[in-house]
Formats: sequence, structure tokens, C-alpha cells
Amino acid sequence: MKPYLKIAESTMPDGTHYSLHQHDGKIYLKYNGLELMSTAMTYSEQQLADLGCQALLVGKPSRPPHPKVLIGGLGLGFTLKRTLELVGSPATVDVAELMPPLIEWNRTHLVEFNGPLLEDPRTSIIQGDLFDIVSSKKPGTYDALLLDIDNTPDDLITSGNSRLYSAGFLEKLRQVITPQGCIAYWLSEPAPKFKKSLIKAGFAVEEFASRPHERSKRSRHCILLARRKS
Repeated sequence: MKPYLKIAESTMPDGTHYSLHQHDGKIYLKYNGLELMSTAMTYSEQQLADLGCQALLVGKPSRPPHPKVLIGGLGLGFTLKRTLELVGSPATVDVAELMPPLIEWNRTHLVEFNGPLLEDPRTSIIQGDLFDIVSSKKPGTYDALLLDIDNTPDDLITSGNSRLYSAGFLEKLRQVITPQGCIAYWLSEPAPKFKKSLIKAGFAVEEFASRPHERSKRSRHCILLARRKS
């Protein structure tokens, strides 16, 4: 068996430890020793963009003249790559990423998988907490929000993320999208309690089962698509 080779690591101020590993031609991101994501399983991350950007496709009558998208969580870059493929140009794709080393790793270790995504003129990387970034935006700023921050609201990557699921923040999210806009959440598994919270916050919610890999037999991941109720 080929060994896992650690190629980078970093520890956040709250003690969360991230590490990047290479194995058999693939890259794996771990946090606190647990596998978080990899270049081998990217299907649901790309589907997050497919569902969240469906109204922004080039040639669609519903496409705004200049779509604006916010991606919460850069990860290994696959949601960003798919978003750029879908929205065409002109467009603006902001990416909120809390962890500075992950931004650098996308420019170095991961560039062979996705290319220079961060150098695309449509891409704007905002290093910081999603809560603060969204809170600073004016109403109607974005046509789509694609959020891949935690496994679920009950399985947080960092403890501070709990405020991203509060009633107050959900209301801010509802305001920051355009009237025809949407919010797409990637979840590692269905979260019925959170789905009810979104409905209570004034969203119409659709739930989609998603596979981790295109050839996976089981759709264990989940994507929630939330739109403002008219």
C-alpha cells in the first residue's frame, strides 16, 4: 500500500489542525486527523454549484447581466471551478475562506488539479469569517450563495460556526440575496432540523440527495436549496 505523504499543515487559533496529504496521485485535506475532503470525491461539491447557479447559466433569460456569487468555503477549489464554468463572463465570484494556508495551498499544491482559479479575474478571495463578511454586505448583493462550511449544523468544523445557523444570521442571508436569488448548502447528510429553521426564516426549501462520487451507489450527501418566499 502506498503511504500517505503529508505535504503541508497548519493550526488555527482555536486549535483546529489542518493537514494536506498526497496519496496515489490524489490530495486529501484532514482536520484534527479526520479526512475532510479530497480530490477523489468532488461530485457533490460540483453539484452545489450546479444547483445554486442554475438561474445564472450563460444564455438563460433569467441570467443577470453581471451575476454575483459568494462561495462560503474555498475547500479544494472544485465548487469555485464549477461556478466559473457555469456563470461565464462578466461575473463576480467572491470566495470567503477563514484559513489563510488553504488559500495558499490552492495556489500551490492544488493548482495541478484545478488550474490557477484564484488568478481568474472573476475570482475575489476574501480571507475572513463568513459571518463577518456576509454581515458587512448590503441587501441584494448576491444572486447566489454557495455554502460549504461544516458537515452539518450539528457537526461543526470550528465551534465559532454555530452563529452561522442562528435565526438572526439566516435573516441576514435572506436580505443579502436578490429577490430571485438562492442559497445552496452542502451537507454531509440530511439535516431536517436545519431545513425547518430555513423554512421558519422565510425560505422555500428544496432538498437534493447527492453522491460523493459520480459512480457512488449511495447518495449520502445532501444539498439544500433555499429561496426567498414571495
